[in-house]
Formats: sequence, structure tokens, C-alpha cells
Amino acid sequence: MSGSSPALIVRLAIMMFLQFFIWGAWYVSLFGFLKENGMTELSPGNFSFDAAAYTVAPIAAILAPLSLGLIADRFMNTERVLAILNIVGAALLWYAPSLASAGAPESYVSQFTHPMVLCLLAYMMCFMPTLALTASLSFKHLKDGEREFPLVRVLGTIGWIAGNWVMLGCRTITGNMEAFSDNSEHMFTAAAIASLILGFYCLTLPKTAPPAKGEPVSFGKVIGIDAWSLFKDKSFFVFALASFLICIPLAGYYAKGAGFVGEMGIKLFGSTTGAMSTGQMSEIFFMLIMPLCFARLGVKKMLVIGMLAWVVRYGLWGFAFGQEGVLLTAPVFLGILLHGICYDFFFVTGMIYTDKKAAPEVRGQAQSLVVMLTQGLGLGIGAQAFGWWTGKCTTGDVIDFSKFWYAPAIFAAVVMVFFALTFWDRTADENKQQIG
Repeated sequence: MSGSSPALIVRLAIMMFLQFFIWGAWYVSLFGFLKENGMTELSPGNFSFDAAAYTVAPIAAILAPLSLGLIADRFMNTERVLAILNIVGAALLWYAPSLASAGAPESYVSQFTHPMVLCLLAYMMCFMPTLALTASLSFKHLKDGEREFPLVRVLGTIGWIAGNWVMLGCRTITGNMEAFSDNSEHMFTAAAIASLILGFYCLTLPKTAPPAKGEPVSFGKVIGIDAWSLFKDKSFFVFALASFLICIPLAGYYAKGAGFVGEMGIKLFGSTTGAMSTGQMSEIFFMLIMPLCFARLGVKKMLVIGMLAWVVRYGLWGFAFGQEGVLLTAPVFLGILLHGICYDFFFVTGMIYTDKKAAPEVRGQAQSLVVMLTQGLGLGIGAQAFGWWTGKCTTGDVIDFSKFWYAPAIFAAVVMVFFALTFWDRTADENKQQIG
């Protein structure tokens, strides 16, 4: 099979770069911004606005993707849907930091009704569907998705790193350490500008017409019943269930990972965010070798290795707490560097597997379904669970991070064993043989 043109791969890679630059510019540093503005204070019931802020992405992943995947599958070109979502999202990102205010929520409900939390929810309702739509658009136009999609997606990783480092770059250029700190509101400004650029850039992407245009629409179509029918396939059901479960402990990494690394004093060029971005640097390497790994390992082994990396990462961080010197820094940095395997071997492999399992007319909704299960239900339940777990691991103002990280390590290990024992897909094995 002849490959796609280099020009197409570059065009799609630029799309991925901008998409993940936007997310990386503000998401990792959000906790620091909220803490700077007094929004991480715990209420008597252990509620805080930061827990709610990290729950809005999962809520959006549950509510938005399937319906917007339907629009791209049946009514509107995918590139136009992406343009609208990014332009609207740019306005919301620009406005969000002006709504920050201090204090702890008075009740469980009030943490979700804070103006900034609501604004971030509206933004994530725009952003979350793009994760599936950019994947489905890429697979639609690439001639060899298994080999070429990692080359496209790796620019997303580089974009995430660039987003992480944008404040460091501004500090270097201006010499203003305070205005462009990791906690600065300017991270939202940078993300908003990138989102606006991406919105207009999407209009230049290859035209991606709705594959099921003109077909009748029912309530079942709206809720993605065609995509849900994939669960009748036992191998896909096991994959989807494991994906959902493994993302529950992942919520702890997103919510507390940067805070933990900062408290351990691990920095790169004076920045905790810089240290965390080395995880994405490792992701670049593993993304580039993914085509070779597919040929040698196949889908199941790659997914198991990805899960195992999460188990090892949480275990290393649990061990590192309370240690000193190299016994502290080495496990923490190794845990960060494992992100490349964690993300690439599980999430990216999962996207490729989903594209192969779904019929062409529902691939947008199928990718959205996986986003809903992982970024939505999994991370949503995990965010709330880790809000509660943080309270259980806290004495005074001190979190016992050893106890905190060992729990997700055990949970992830159980999920990994379950998947390894129950998943087998003849189609995936045949694809491996053909590639090899």
C-alpha cells in the first residue's frame, strides 16, 4: 500500500500540534492558578473548587462527544465542526481567569456552580469532542493509519510540551518572573489565541463530508446507539471496560501529579511544569516507534504494557515519598518518564483499535464513545474518588503520598490482570501478522 503524501501528514500534524498546545498551556498548571487565587481551600466536607475544576472535563466528555460525533457523521463536515468548536472555545478560555475568586465551597453542589468552574465546563464541552473528531478526520484521510497516525499524533505531544513551556518562554523573553509564572492567568490567554488560530486553520483541512449524510435520525442515533452496538463484540467490550476502569486511578495523576512533584522539590529550569513535561518528551520517542511495536507486539501486548507502566509509575511515587536524595529524585523522574508508554501504548493504540473495529459510518461516534468512557466516566469518577481519598490521606495539612499512590497502583494492577486474562481479538492478531 502506498502511503499518504508528506504534505497531508504535515497538515494533520499541525492540527494536532495546535490542539494539544491549547490543552497543555493551561490544564497542567490549573491547580497552581487555583491555589494562587485561594480556590483550593477545603470546606468542612472536604469539597474544593479544584476538585470540581478537574471534574468538568470528564462531565463534558460524557455529555458532548456522542452528539457532536453524530453531527460530524451525518450533518456537517468534520473540519467545520472543529472550526466552530475551537473559535467558541477561544472566547471561553479568554474569559475564564477573570472569574476566579477565593474561598471554599459551602456545599457539594456549590463547587460546581462557581462561575469559573461553569466557564471551564462550557469550554470543555467544546474541547472534548475535538479529541475524537481530529482522530476520525486523520484516519479518514491517511492511507495507512497504523503507520502514519503516530507520525501525525506525535506533533500533538510536541504541542503539549510547547504549551507547558510557554510561560517559561515568556519569562525568558520579558524577564518578568511574576507575570509569567506557572500560576499566571496568561496561560489562558496563550491557550485562547492558539484556539482561535486552530479554529480558522481547521477550515483549510481536507474536506471531510459526513459519511452517513441523508440517513434518517432517531433518538437512538442521537445517543449513539450504533456505536454502543460495538459492545456486542466481546473483545471490544473488554477493551472498553478496561479503558474505563484504568482511567479511574489516572484521575489522581492529573489532579495531584504536578502538586506531588512540586512538593518533592523536583523541578527543571526552576519549573515544576518543566519537570512534568519530560513525560511528554518520552512520549515523542515511544510514538515514533509505535509502528514497529505494532508489527512485533500486536494490540493486546501493547495495551497490557501501557497498563503495566501505570502500575509501576504509581508504585514508584508511593515508594519515593519520605525518601531523600537519589531514592527520591530517581523514582519520581522515572515515574514521569513512563508517561510515554502510559499514554502511547494505551490511548493511541486504543484509537487505532477503535478505528479498525467500527464501521466507517459510525467511526466518529465510536471514537467519541471511547472518549466518553475514558476521559468522561473514568476520569469523572476518579476525580471525585480522589477528592475523597485526598481527605483520607491528609493529616493536618500534610498528605501521606505513600498511602495516596499505592492505592491506584493496586487498582491499576487488578485492571491489567483482568484485561490480560480476558481480551483476545482474532482480527487484531491477523492485522499484526499482515503488518509483520
